[in-house]
Amino acid sequence: MPEELLTGTLVALAERAASCTPDCCGAAATAAVPDTDEAPPPTAVTHPDLSPLVAVQWESGEGPIRAAVDSGDVVGADDLLSDPRWPAYRTLALDAGVRSSVTLPFRQDDLSVTLTVCGFRPGLLTRVPQQTAIQLGDLATHALAHDHRYERAVAEVGQLDEAMRTRPAVDQACGILMHVLGCDADAAFAALRSLSQRTNSKLTDLAQGVVRTRGRGIEAELRKLR
Repeated sequence: MPEELLTGTLVALAERAASCTPDCCGAAATAAVPDTDEAPPPTAVTHPDLSPLVAVQWESGEGPIRAAVDSGDVVGADDLLSDPRWPAYRTLALDAGVRSSVTLPFRQDDLSVTLTVCGFRPGLLTRVPQQTAIQLGDLATHALAHDHRYERAVAEVGQLDEAMRTRPAVDQACGILMHVLGCDADAAFAALRSLSQRTNSKLTDLAQGVVRTRGRGIEAELRKLR
């Protein structure tokens, strides 16, 4: 997904949520796909002091965003001054003057989006217009998921197109190997793939090389790898 599009959607989500929440001092929005748990996901914040509050949750492995994503439920801290959960997050939040926060999770396909609103005063959980926030989050998540699906489809079409363009070279190389090695088509393709993997070469590049040399020296190359 284009970074500009993702960032723009998250920025709009955070800004709209902050503007419609009474006593809100800022908001953060994140979006992540599977296998991104090791680093903070793409994030947009309405105030720079909120960025460390997102990052520390991935560094420490805990926090309201992590809890909301894992549970699928709204996670709130009504007063961080007396809330013992998430020590690392709590310390940074209080240092930044944040006393309360509410995180809403959203999921569409394999995309996880969170929206967090923060307040300087305790009791934000009861003041967040959750229906409005949910509508904003749903709209943003559906838009991002649609863009993600489109980008993935375009990539798959490109891969298919590349495969169709390079297939003739692979077929020709297999034919040459069948003649040189005296084997059938399946064995020839297996030999070509094995040589590709063991030499860390692209299958198509290797096939084009076999065609270019008409298979000269291929037996010696295969023997080296046995």
